[in-house]
This record gives sequence, structure tokens and C-alpha cells, in this order.
Amino acid sequence: MNKEHKYSVAINWTGNLGTGTSGYQSYNRSHTIVIAGKEKIFCSSDPAFQGDNSKHNPEELFLASLSSCHMLWYLHLCADAGIIVVDYKDNATGILEEDTINGGRFIAVTLNPIVEVYESSMIEKANAFHDDANKQCFIANSCNFPVKHNPLCSAKAEI
Repeated sequence: MNKEHKYSVAINWTGNLGTGTSGYQSYNRSHTIVIAGKEKIFCSSDPAFQGDNSKHNPEELFLASLSSCHMLWYLHLCADAGIIVVDYKDNATGILEEDTINGGRFIAVTLNPIVEVYESSMIEKANAFHDDANKQCFIANSCNFPVKHNPLCSAKAEI
């Protein structure tokens, strides 16, 4: 039997400058993401779409969701296999392609995880788990394009 998990968020537009959406330039793209019991996330659209560069935008949050989901699965798989990860960073990149018919879509995302494991004997196995993490990631499984990854793994200085 499949399990279902339900999620809810509230999006509140805060960009009415007094005349609502009376024209494309007449309103601000600012909004908040509100999740019960958590801090608000202050957002806007990308500056290319009249947004505020000082706030998160949906495209960045989408990329962060992919990176975060991959990392959490990767850490889970490593822990189950006895691979001790002591540090994990990712510098994810994505490409959004605009078109005049459908508006646009992401066509590519590449995760670039930088992983440090406890000892060098763990590196080969640690690198292999990125494929498994990618297959398990809920967000990656929801995409209509492949999520690529270019991991770098090193060992903590052995004493």
C-alpha cells in the first residue's frame, strides 16, 4: 500500500502598491510563504520578471528543494551503509528556458555536492550513493527532466 503525505503552505501577496494589478508595472511581486509554526519566507519574482533581488524567488526555492532532497537521501543512504559523512555542501545550478508559448520551464539542473567522509576507504562507496539518492529523491522524481550531479568527495585528514 502506498503512503500519502500531505503538505500545506499559505502564499500571501504583499505587493499591492495601492492600485492592485492595474498594469504590469503597477504592482510589486513581493509575497510571503507561510508554513504553520515556522518562520515566514520573504519572496519575490526573479529580477528578470520585475522582482526584488533581495528576496528569494520561486526558481531559487525549486533549485534549493532539489538540492536539499538529494542531500537528505544521500546522508540517509550513507548512514545506513556505515559511511561517515562529516561535511556536505552543494553548489547547485539550474537553467530555466523561456518560450512564448508555454512561458518557460527548467530544462537542466546539476547538483555539485562536495562531500567529506571520515576516511579514504569510504570515498568510492560514498560517490556511488549519489545515483541512489537521485533515484530516491521525491523532488527529482517529480521533474520532467533529468537531474544531473557532479560530486566531489574527499576524506577527512586521517591522523
